[in-house]
Amino acid sequence: MDISVVVPVYNEEESLPELSQWISGVCTAAGYSYEIIFIDDGSSDSSWQVIKELSDKNTRGLSFRRNYGKAAALHTGFSEAQGDVVITMDGDLQDSPDEIPELCRMIKEEGYDLVSGWKKQRHDPFIKRTTSKLYNFTARLASGIKLHDFNCGLKAYKKEVTKSIEVFGEMHRYIPMLAKQAGFTRVGEKVVQHRARKYGVTKYGLDRFIKGYLDLLTITFITRFSKRPMHLFGAMGSLLFLAGFALALYLGIRKLHYVNAGLSAPLVTDSPYFFIALTVMIMGTFFFLTGFLAEMVNRSSSNRNEYDIKEKT
Repeated sequence: MDISVVVPVYNEEESLPELSQWISGVCTAAGYSYEIIFIDDGSSDSSWQVIKELSDKNTRGLSFRRNYGKAAALHTGFSEAQGDVVITMDGDLQDSPDEIPELCRMIKEEGYDLVSGWKKQRHDPFIKRTTSKLYNFTARLASGIKLHDFNCGLKAYKKEVTKSIEVFGEMHRYIPMLAKQAGFTRVGEKVVQHRARKYGVTKYGLDRFIKGYLDLLTITFITRFSKRPMHLFGAMGSLLFLAGFALALYLGIRKLHYVNAGLSAPLVTDSPYFFIALTVMIMGTFFFLTGFLAEMVNRSSSNRNEYDIKEKT
């Protein structure tokens, strides 16, 4: 099969017939063998009923018993996909299926592992556009991946990428980082058309702003230090402990200087710097112990030596 189109769905009953017909038309015109996989993420409207009515030899769906989130829908869709190229897009008609042929060409002919859409001209509320820019700026700094729009729902993947990464929690925003961690480093970008919402209401809320940054911290730690936690916590703990020790040493030397000079020396514990030094040393010790314990847990993990093998001869 040439293409699998994975579409997470949450309360998009009005959009689905038009989207299904549009995807089918584009794929048929391009001569692709294809499948459309709708993942109903516990919708409270009649989205699942619509998906069942749309099901045919090229279209199928899965329905969650409750709402698990977009990452869960994508992970399930990836496990079901059979196409050589996997396309993901949102179910609200804001992503254009007309982009599919070019995204597919970039994967097959230009050798990209993943191609992310870039909604250069957005039709979103001001708050959503602003927070998106903050997310993307921070994600570029943290990951070193030069993408303008990490969270764009319209992406294309080699099949191997979707079978090698695990998308969980709210990590769908940072799939390029997960792919890079798995060894798929050829990440491309394409400017795509972004359409104004035609039906329904946006699912964006302020809680996503907080979750997004917490997830970024999580994915940054996972991609950089999951196999070597001591490198992060040990380094931070050592620096803090040395800083506190240096300050305490300074206070001790100052005390000896007063004594040798025959002067009345203030008590070391009278200085606020003593308590600062003590606190910093304790924090450093805790960080170091955290790294040590994380290292022990990692070494006891059943998958500590699981590595993705690209090819065998």
